[in-house]
Amino acid sequence: MPESNVNNRRGFIKEAGTLAAATSLVTGSMRSVHAAEKNEIQVALIGCGGRGTGAASNALSVPDEQIKLVAMADVFTSKMNASHAALGKKFPDKFEVEEDRKFIGFDAYQQAMDCLAPGDVVILATPPAFRWVQYKYAIEKGLNVFMEKPVTVDGPTCQKMLDINQQAVAKNLKVAVGLMCRHCEARQELFDRIQNGEIGDILMLRAYRMAGPTGSAEVGIKPPGTSELMYQISNFHAFLWASGGAVSDFLIHNIDESCWMKNAWPVEAKGSGGRHYRGDNVDQNFDVYSIEYTFDDGTKLLVDGRTQPGCHNEFASYAHGTKGCATISARAHTPARSKIYEGHRFTKKEVAWQYGPDERNPYQLEWNDLIRAIREDQAYNEVERGVMASAVTSMGRMAAHTGQVITLDDLLNSGHEFAPGLDQLTLDSEAPLKADADGKYPVPMPGLVVDREYPG
Repeated sequence: MPESNVNNRRGFIKEAGTLAAATSLVTGSMRSVHAAEKNEIQVALIGCGGRGTGAASNALSVPDEQIKLVAMADVFTSKMNASHAALGKKFPDKFEVEEDRKFIGFDAYQQAMDCLAPGDVVILATPPAFRWVQYKYAIEKGLNVFMEKPVTVDGPTCQKMLDINQQAVAKNLKVAVGLMCRHCEARQELFDRIQNGEIGDILMLRAYRMAGPTGSAEVGIKPPGTSELMYQISNFHAFLWASGGAVSDFLIHNIDESCWMKNAWPVEAKGSGGRHYRGDNVDQNFDVYSIEYTFDDGTKLLVDGRTQPGCHNEFASYAHGTKGCATISARAHTPARSKIYEGHRFTKKEVAWQYGPDERNPYQLEWNDLIRAIREDQAYNEVERGVMASAVTSMGRMAAHTGQVITLDDLLNSGHEFAPGLDQLTLDSEAPLKADADGKYPVPMPGLVVDREYPG
């Protein structure tokens, strides 16, 4: 996408749709890539934490006998060894990661990808800040990609991801983004029903992710002897440069599935939040977030996030229309429990439709879909949607952290990149964020700092 178009929100969205359509034309005119022409698909895992290990497990659970995990990479030996042991035990017939293919360090992602052939698959499950760096190398190597969400944490990295993705499209590579709710069969049927008018015109959407302490909510002071950089990476949910914080990493699913049902992206956001129970925590997150998104036609999406003990818990999204309402999801990611109601009271007697009881796990379905696309050489690239979901989520986070109304233009045009130069990091590098003399990090100051998300 030309840089001039990114500076205009409407141009950005229009170009994203045009590029997605062009993907089908490019794919149809090109020969199949390596993995579609051979029987075996080799996989490398970059980022061996819980989500990376889960993604690798889903990859090896695809009903395809010719998938093998052959290389792993991380910056932490402990995470590598734990993941290696768990996956090796669960998938003895598909696990072929020998000791010389366990790579540690900031260049480990390159070493692991170098074990693959063009058309194989790499899993990118490191903290989101590193996504563009590793995606760039994967596309240069001609690899199909599964990357975790979010795919960006600020405006400049949105541009980087879109630029890199043009090369992926040109090479006919298949790229999946871990917004697995889009692969949920219950939500897919609900989307079709909403688009067919079963709840009428959407008037409002609501989404909640309210739970006890989550992610970085119990992060403590850096242990003696631990480097600042490694400490921040190991607690990446705590730091905006590494993950986009709790909003980007956790609320993105609710935001994405709600925008999906509306079949549009919001154009502005205003938000609020605060820190109440953080105590000695040194992270940069709030305890509560409340974000109001506005779509082009004026429709609102209201999003509430909370990580406080002893409070009402809810992990769900809802849509309200002129004829009725819908539960998009009601029990986290799976099962969705999607339903349509004749009224707005969400009672059993008003249920007009509900998805059957046999919901399949969307974490597995997104992998089934990716491997099928590779095998059948289908057009398959979820990056533009992943960038948009990430950008919209960051827009809401920025609104809450600055106390200002933030538009999609503002987010995309913001020149503030949290951590430039990540492709140059080594184990001896300084951390992108500095602590003060007391070991505390800058936190958002709404109304006092309004041109960026924290002092400094």
